[in-house]
Amino acid sequence: MRIGISWSGGKDSCLAAIIAQQMGHTPMVLLNMMNENGKISRSHALPHAILQQQAKSCGLPLHTVATSWADYEAKFVQQLVTLKNEYQLEGMVFGDIDLQPHRDWEEMVCAKAGLTAILPLWKWPRNQVIAMVWEQKIHTHIVSCNTQMGENFLGEQLTPALVKILQEKGIDACGENGEYHTVVTHCSLFQQAIPIQFGKKYTHQQYCFIETN
Repeated sequence: MRIGISWSGGKDSCLAAIIAQQMGHTPMVLLNMMNENGKISRSHALPHAILQQQAKSCGLPLHTVATSWADYEAKFVQQLVTLKNEYQLEGMVFGDIDLQPHRDWEEMVCAKAGLTAILPLWKWPRNQVIAMVWEQKIHTHIVSCNTQMGENFLGEQLTPALVKILQEKGIDACGENGEYHTVVTHCSLFQQAIPIQFGKKYTHQQYCFIETN
């Protein structure tokens, strides 16, 4: 099946893309939804330049869409239709693990565009997901997190030791509920690693971020 990837730039969308490829699907394009000015991605706050470097290293085109939360769904569906026609897509891959409202939404928007929603990580145990991140040699760093975690974790590479610390604090190992988000700097999809420099840390609406360049 020819597929698009809902690409956040983080570990779960990356792992989902790798597993989908191993299932026999053919990735054709990456899609990322940006903030209103189109400069950084939503939730992860990654600059367009880093997303573009990831796409180039994957050897895939990147499509980004500037949007507010108010028109997010309409623009997402519109973009799915565009990508379906341009790349002859049959399905769209998402990295969600077990949040049913997310799956319901993804299946709904894909249905509107005449695509199949594919969730390769669905219902995997958390420890299996995080173990597969390392097994697939996905190198990833925390770029945003909630204030419960605090900004001390920002910029840190996700390692078994760090995940153990998070779990001891009662934080989901995968950050499935939005506890934290990551940026992938290298994986089996990439032809070369992405050089990233971290800048200042800041808090916005109960969420902590670190600037990435």
